[in-house]
Amino acid sequence: MDRPTPNRVPEVTLDFWLIKLMAVTMGETAADYLAVNLGFGLTATSLIMAAILVAALVLQFGQRAYVPWSYWLSVVLISIVGTLITDNLVDTFHVSLITATLGFSLALAATFALWFVSEKTLSIHKVFSFRREAFYWLAILFTFALGTAAGDMVAELFGLGYLATGILFGMIIASLGLGYAFLGLDPILGFWLAYILTRPLGASFGDLLSQPHQYGGMGLGTIITSALFLAAIIGIVTYMSVTRAAKSQPSL
Repeated sequence: MDRPTPNRVPEVTLDFWLIKLMAVTMGETAADYLAVNLGFGLTATSLIMAAILVAALVLQFGQRAYVPWSYWLSVVLISIVGTLITDNLVDTFHVSLITATLGFSLALAATFALWFVSEKTLSIHKVFSFRREAFYWLAILFTFALGTAAGDMVAELFGLGYLATGILFGMIIASLGLGYAFLGLDPILGFWLAYILTRPLGASFGDLLSQPHQYGGMGLGTIITSALFLAAIIGIVTYMSVTRAAKSQPSL
């Protein structure tokens, strides 16, 4: 009998959401650090990080099953690139945050539509072909860009500030969890909505920690904030890799 084709992306567990939240938080602060603190500028930073992301995705697509370090490296990088795409549109090309939010919403909806028409499913439990994984990563890129635009729109354009914005999106995510647990919310819809909303949640708290006091932040700076979350991500991914290796060992 043929062995089942392994899924190339992780199962949705508490570890998944924890590291995803850390990755999106670091994506916000690292993008600011590279573009502003190092003085590369948005355009140069975007080109450099896009090239690194392409290299990471080549490694990821070369895997035939879920490999924690490869997968989460791609997530961290795509978080940074998604942030930079939105920042470029808003700061360089002067696209309004409302327009960017609507535009990325339409792009994400179109990605899901093409994915479903092509594969007849949007399930993340059945990402075992090149085409499905391509749709998966394209959707993730748009969720990060959309989440960045939506978070900045609420925090800056609507004036809620970083803390209130983080609390707002956290409450929405909690309501999705309750809807899934008690009200029969479709798991695929719930997953992707939560995936989108964890981006502004993480970005809001990343800005809260890193931004100066005069801008409503705690003043830790982008270097310290990025380093803290990067260390946490490396620790969790290492733990996940070790436990997966232990589970794969044959019992005596």
